[in-house]
Amino acid sequence: MKTEEVGAALLETWSVDEVAAAFDRNEIVLIDVRTPQEYMFEHIEGALLMPMAFFKPEKLPGQGEKRIVFHCGSGVRSEKVARAAIAAGLARVAHMEGGFGAWKGNHKPYIGTNMATGAPTPIT
Repeated sequence: MKTEEVGAALLETWSVDEVAAAFDRNEIVLIDVRTPQEYMFEHIEGALLMPMAFFKPEKLPGQGEKRIVFHCGSGVRSEKVARAAIAAGLARVAHMEGGFGAWKGNHKPYIGTNMATGAPTPIT
């Protein structure tokens, strides 16, 4: 995990493996900041959707029991959202390095779309 101090806050950049392990242990809330269309086409099962275009940091859940980790397609949007959350007063925020592309590149499971039927399909 990489960390960066942003004023009095801490911005964390987690690797795909760190996110996958924490998500499997139910220690984090994974928030996808991509568009609804991107999410519907393929997404990490169990990740919540809060598109960057509609991001409202005051609507985020508390981090008392579970940490919040943002992700997007490549890591660019999730870092912007994480910085916006810090600007809104969150003291410790994380995002996934490399985004969903890195998740797929590391052969982690996700929900894709069966192009023949349009149905959601687990990809492992």
